[in-house]
Amino acid sequence: MTDTNSQEPLDSFMSHLVELRDRLVKACIGIAVVCIALFTWPGPSKIYDFLAQPMVAALPVGAKMIATGVISPFLVPMKVTLLLAFMLALPWVLYQAWAFVAPGLYAHEKRLVAPLVISSSVLFLSGVAFCYFFVFGRVFKFIGEFAPTSITVSPDIENYLDFIMSMCLAFGVTFEVPIIVVVLVRMGIVPIEKLRAIRSYVIVGAFVIAAIVTPPDLVSQISLAVPMCLLYELGLLVAPIFVRATQAPEQTES
Repeated sequence: MTDTNSQEPLDSFMSHLVELRDRLVKACIGIAVVCIALFTWPGPSKIYDFLAQPMVAALPVGAKMIATGVISPFLVPMKVTLLLAFMLALPWVLYQAWAFVAPGLYAHEKRLVAPLVISSSVLFLSGVAFCYFFVFGRVFKFIGEFAPTSITVSPDIENYLDFIMSMCLAFGVTFEVPIIVVVLVRMGIVPIEKLRAIRSYVIVGAFVIAAIVTPPDLVSQISLAVPMCLLYELGLLVAPIFVRATQAPEQTES
């Protein structure tokens, strides 16, 4: 009898491991399918040309980007394609994570986790899109206006990739501010009244963070700090609604 009881937790643990493996395999297959589709059309070269368009548009007429490495013209577009494939497959990856943890959650916990998973992915992708479509063109144009006429501006494609990846990551993460506010309030770590009281400090902190993670130009710093402040206000508006919608039944009755 004791052997049977001790075997049950082991069987349960192994079944969870098998389920986790299956979910990871399905997530990887989803990324691979998207990656193959991108390699087929439009292709790594076209994808990199699209990514480089804001920089190319800011260069002088006739100027192009350069590749200083021997395999850079091959390797850099491949990296960009793999990164884009992961971003496009992110909803599928998050669904697999959700499907793995959902059976062990209560109804009110599902109402808590599902909106956070969906909204966090949407906000991250929104931050990346905002950075590409709104920030890059203005930043590169602003920097180009300060370049002396005696200098030929020809950015290296690897350095450009590192720059845009760091910028997109910075904007994607900072667009998660409403999620951070909601989690702090929902978990009871910081009351909503306290977060409203420190609003002025948050504004100062937003500009400090923008000055650290962005290039030393006013355009990119303002482009990051202002949305961060607005998203903080959005978090303050959404947090009380989210708390009421995700309370456990016993909390609602009390």
